Amino acid sequence: MIALKSIIDTFNPEDQQKFIAYLQQKNKRKDTKNIQLFKLMTHPELDSKSICKHLYNEDNCNAYHALRKRLFQSLIDFTANKNLEDENSIDMQIIKYILASRTYLLQRNYDIAYKILDKAERLADEHLLYPILNEIYHTKIQYAPNNPKIDLEQLIVKQKENQKKHQLEDQLNIVYAKLKSVLNTISYEGKVIDFEKELESILADYSIKIDQSLSFKSLYQILAIANISALVTNKYFEIENFVLKSYNILKEKKDTNKQLYYQIHIVYIIANTLFRNKKFEASLEYISEMEELMQLKKGIYHKEFILKKTLVEALNYNYNQQQEKAIELVETIIKKKHSDIESQLDLHLSLLMFYFQKGDLTNAKSVLSKFYHTDQYYIEKAGIDWVIKKNLAEILLYIELQDDDLLYSRLKSFKRRYKGYLKQIHQTRIVTFINYAEKIYKQPEMVESNEFSKLIKSTFEWTSIQKEDIFVISFYAWLKNKTEENTLYQTTINLIKS
Repeated sequence: MIALKSIIDTFNPEDQQKFIAYLQQKNKRKDTKNIQLFKLMTHPELDSKSICKHLYNEDNCNAYHALRKRLFQSLIDFTANKNLEDENSIDMQIIKYILASRTYLLQRNYDIAYKILDKAERLADEHLLYPILNEIYHTKIQYAPNNPKIDLEQLIVKQKENQKKHQLEDQLNIVYAKLKSVLNTISYEGKVIDFEKELESILADYSIKIDQSLSFKSLYQILAIANISALVTNKYFEIENFVLKSYNILKEKKDTNKQLYYQIHIVYIIANTLFRNKKFEASLEYISEMEELMQLKKGIYHKEFILKKTLVEALNYNYNQQQEKAIELVETIIKKKHSDIESQLDLHLSLLMFYFQKGDLTNAKSVLSKFYHTDQYYIEKAGIDWVIKKNLAEILLYIELQDDDLLYSRLKSFKRRYKGYLKQIHQTRIVTFINYAEKIYKQPEMVESNEFSKLIKSTFEWTSIQKEDIFVISFYAWLKNKTEENTLYQTTINLIKS
């Protein structure tokens, strides 16, 4: 039931109609209940027992499970066929060329076969399809002795060069997967790992340097690795030049939209990096480029990236003194159903922050009420970093609402669960921040003294606002605002501008 639902939930109304048409064409009998089952499963309020009763008017488990299995297989077939039509048409066309050429080679019709293989080679090379190129060169080399027009040595050189590129792409794929696994261990399991040390070790194991000439996909994976490093260490300032320089290399490649999926990912990484480094106008320029790319190929990737794009766009507006625009953008997008749970959670947490900074505690509390799952659930869905931010926002909201019971309950829970972890990962500033927040609540008069203002400044010393993480600044702004006659939002903006 869960597997079926998770697939069906990703279907938009157009996909649903196409799938129903696919089933109608496939069904040979009129009494088949697969369309009825599919329609029932698009209703989130219906559980498995209810659906079974709708279909059979009785508890007919065996027939129901058999029907589910058939529907599952139909969903797989439909999805595969759709992908072949949408995004893998080039791959399939090249494979058809290879198969056709091999038939002609067996028939000893070498001239026609090699003309077809030449066409396949040009397409595969244009789209950086190294595994398919290897098949083409393999076939060409195999039959080269039978065709005196073919330069065998040149083919061998081409194949060796292609194998190097393919091997590099494979190695980067392994490195990327290993680093993502390390990140998941840190973010989703809460384990303490020296990420930078892991990064150096993994890159050294595969002798990979980040200054090589790469394919579009490989370049994306290297940028993703850099982004992961910045995410874990909060050192986005250190990767900005590298990310921008790499993308400039990428843009010089012709027909970059042939690997559109990776290009959109890269532009998103750049936009997010510039936002985290407080370069809002520059970030929004890349958001515009991202939107343009998302419209290409009939918007095939629009749904996949829309939440990520909206999140960074709204954050830029919020910190660039366009808070109402940011709130409206998020409020509009979260009303729509989407399968990207992590981005949805990020959007809700950002909206909570916008309302809190604005001083609209009623709406902030309303957003918070939607987080009704346990911390463990959210760690699995969005990572421990997200959960800690959510907890901090919750504590600050309860302080502002003067809600003793909920505040002390949350404080106790937070310290018990995360204090040790934060010390292990050298984020003691968060523990210090929580302690100050608690003192302010218990002794509100202390914020009026000059000593308190000096104390928080010295406690939260950093190299420069320019290099400090924007979300760290946002939490510090709440403390600073207690010593000023200003709104929290304006204090935050003033800090970032300084």
